[in-house]
Amino acid sequence: MARQRRSAGAADASPGRLIAIALVLIGLVLVSLRLLPGSPFESSAAAKWGTPAGPAERAATAPSDRSSRPSPSPSPTPEPLPFQAKDLDLDIAGWYSWSVLDRRSGEIIGSDNMAETSTTASLIKAWIVADYLRRADDAGQTPSAAKLADATKIIRDSDNTRAEQFYNTVGRSASIKRLISLCELTDSKVAADGGWSRTALSPRDTARMGACIADGRAAGPKWTKWLIGEMRLVRGAGDFGIRKAFPAAERKTIAIKNGWIDRTREQEMHINCLAVADTWTMGVMVRYPIGKGYEYGMKNCQEITEALLRPTT
Repeated sequence: MARQRRSAGAADASPGRLIAIALVLIGLVLVSLRLLPGSPFESSAAAKWGTPAGPAERAATAPSDRSSRPSPSPSPTPEPLPFQAKDLDLDIAGWYSWSVLDRRSGEIIGSDNMAETSTTASLIKAWIVADYLRRADDAGQTPSAAKLADATKIIRDSDNTRAEQFYNTVGRSASIKRLISLCELTDSKVAADGGWSRTALSPRDTARMGACIADGRAAGPKWTKWLIGEMRLVRGAGDFGIRKAFPAAERKTIAIKNGWIDRTREQEMHINCLAVADTWTMGVMVRYPIGKGYEYGMKNCQEITEALLRPTT
């Protein structure tokens, strides 16, 4: 009886095993069908043969190939400045020095003595007016029409009386200290007597001051364009020097402020030239025996500039 029950139990278990085996086989078949390309049961998540993988898969699997990327276009080479750096050996009496600043790069070229100083005379008036205008704007004030007319006289006609009034308003030597600090000058000094005319500036610092006026630090954003416009309209005795070396049409675009004075104590003439253009600023200074007069130095500012200009085709 016991053997019969075991035989019956074995017989009963056999169909169950067969069913389990069949289910496993069916599952394997279905899995194979899902992976088979072209099958109706094919998984949509799998990449197809011959079909590119999706963006996510490419990002995860595709190696970066920098060599296949387009190279960036090279930046255009900037136009050279109209000046060339070279030693000058001109037939000029006395002392002379020059400097040019590239407004695009900040690079400065100049004579070996471009850090030596001379007294500015009226050249410094460009800073005095700039300092006045910037400080007025910082204080929330707008100069009156009369004050602007005075500023025009100082720049275009180099009016000494009005320049002295403005200089008193901006604190006299304190204004020159602001110039040295704000425009990052390295060679210049306040005059021993505190006056504006004897401010000691080098040609290198003159070019730096020009850049300071051009980029808005000196007169501030509100008044820079106005000041540059006035400096382009310098007239009369003060219209000489650097921009005279350029063609007439180009002169109109160059802002200037010059200084000229006879120093009886030193028995010297001090003639100074500042020019501000779109891409450059320039300072030229000359000193020579007082008996040669003003025009000698005024022409020398122009002659030095002409000697530095690149040849034109």
